[in-house]
Amino acid sequence: MTTAKKPKKKSRSKGRNKSPAEWLETARTLAEALPYMRAFAGQTFVIKIGGHAMGNPSLIHDFARDVMLIKQVGINPVVVHGGGPQIGKMLKSQGIESKFESGLRITDKATVKIVERVLADVINKAIVGAIEAAGGHAKGISGKKGGLVKARKLRHKVRVPGSNIERVLDLGFVGEPTQINAKILDPITTTDVIPVIAPIGIGVDGEAYNINADTVAGAIAAAMDATKLILMTDVEGVSDAQGKLIAQLSPTAARKLLRDGSITGGMIPKLETCLKAIKGGAAAAHILDGRLPHVLLLEIFTELGVGTMVLSRTVR
Repeated sequence: MTTAKKPKKKSRSKGRNKSPAEWLETARTLAEALPYMRAFAGQTFVIKIGGHAMGNPSLIHDFARDVMLIKQVGINPVVVHGGGPQIGKMLKSQGIESKFESGLRITDKATVKIVERVLADVINKAIVGAIEAAGGHAKGISGKKGGLVKARKLRHKVRVPGSNIERVLDLGFVGEPTQINAKILDPITTTDVIPVIAPIGIGVDGEAYNINADTVAGAIAAAMDATKLILMTDVEGVSDAQGKLIAQLSPTAARKLLRDGSITGGMIPKLETCLKAIKGGAAAAHILDGRLPHVLLLEIFTELGVGTMVLSRTVR
């Protein structure tokens, strides 16, 4: 059983540099947040943080404090993390060349061992440590633990240039979720502990699979009937053909953008993940710019809203 940490004694001197107008704005922000705190109390948010944030101490510090605050007001955050840049750096240090097909890392047996080590032993522990340092409680979990994320080999199809023929790429130990054992998370989310999940899946023969963190987060959100799936990435959100940010999308509008080619590159799997999560039971999905300080609080607790939200209704 965990015990609450005593808050540090308030120092009035730290706030004397702020003007009364600035403090008034802070009070207004708190008042604006109250209805959202009440509305979301007791609900589950699955939040994916990308590996890009781990290279920025300020961003990970803000993220840890924000997630802890979300937990303190009665929301149940479940964190899933990526780690692409860190994996690439580790592979390079081991003399292993990173190879990609359609944006997916080809993962042989040697590579998957390094991937698992970086995700579960380095990044996962760093996020848990940041939350603990911010005064919260967190528990690191590999997707392999207890069959939390059961997986199979990903069959990725690509079209042969100049033809209508499709071929299946062999990406090695790159997987996709087949089942999420959400019951493993129940004893954690009902306490003051925040689960932090490394996106590693386990196959039928016990083999480890490297899985895209967005995909794992979406599958967990659907399995837990989460109120929100939040994907923190390194872009502002979904943009239209003219490059203008789209604040809100219905599933129908999102599928149309995917069909007509308006969405390209890495945004395609993110939007597809949002659609799958909503279809699976999540109430809404958000794509946010994780480079923006306190972006979680801005999206969840203010009328402003940032990034792109996908949901079945057309009201925020």
